[in-house]
Amino acid sequence: MTTWKFTFACTRAEADLFTDDVPQLADFDPPPVVMTSEPDESKPDSWQLDVYTVEHPSLMLIETVSALLPSAGGAYTLVELDDEDWVTMSQAGLDPVEAGRFFVHTAADADTLPAGRIGLQIEAGLAFGTGQHATTTGCLLTLDALDVVPKNALDLGTGTAILALAVVKTWPEALVTASDIDPVAIRVSRENTEVNMVNIGDAKGEISLHVADGLEDAALAARGPFDLVVANILAGPLIEMAPSIAAALAPGGTLILAGLLAGQADAVEAAYRDCGITPVSRTVIGEWPTLRLLNA
Repeated sequence: MTTWKFTFACTRAEADLFTDDVPQLADFDPPPVVMTSEPDESKPDSWQLDVYTVEHPSLMLIETVSALLPSAGGAYTLVELDDEDWVTMSQAGLDPVEAGRFFVHTAADADTLPAGRIGLQIEAGLAFGTGQHATTTGCLLTLDALDVVPKNALDLGTGTAILALAVVKTWPEALVTASDIDPVAIRVSRENTEVNMVNIGDAKGEISLHVADGLEDAALAARGPFDLVVANILAGPLIEMAPSIAAALAPGGTLILAGLLAGQADAVEAAYRDCGITPVSRTVIGEWPTLRLLNA
């Protein structure tokens, strides 16, 4: 698969805008991966911003990023990368993420796992969900705070399988299913599952991986109903899929939703309230809320 990188020169202040999640990039699908660097330490105000995409970047995406970097004057470079180059470049500078009991890291930091933490080794790559994004962190924090023990869980729109791995490592007696519409995401999920020493399969303590377009997929329907569903996607699909997600949630089941902006949370909650699902709490990181709901 081809991956693209477009690069802007920028100031440090402009680069700092991208150290947190950028709301202007939230609705792009697939989401871009953004990284900043200081190419020359002797020039502390000369920074570089790299944007990685799995499709040729749209003019709208380029213009959106460019508008946040006025010092670049619209100038950028665009290069095509092979998979190996993409993984190598995108892993540079990815620090571990701590979220409750979870410690998300790449192979480079595998030996830094703190005692008593659950390690999740996720390499940067072609699927969304390295743990660096606030939506993923919010889901992990919400999972960490759960006061119930799920028996049958679904990670809908799994990306890298990071949330499915968090579930199976926390509750090894649970059945865990992970699905994504993107075959590349399922390939990446398979690789990450193996790296994390978790078996792929349909039994307890394993992860059952499926390429599926929504919950109408026969394989997913056969695995339900689920007493825990986690979906870190976008507000639009979350609202559109509310009836099918609600129908797949077992009585008393927990639903965790992310991928939406703060201004979209009320509309998402309303869509699920209309389906009989009750909002319970929100975990907010910057502009990104994670919603916990209950099929009471």
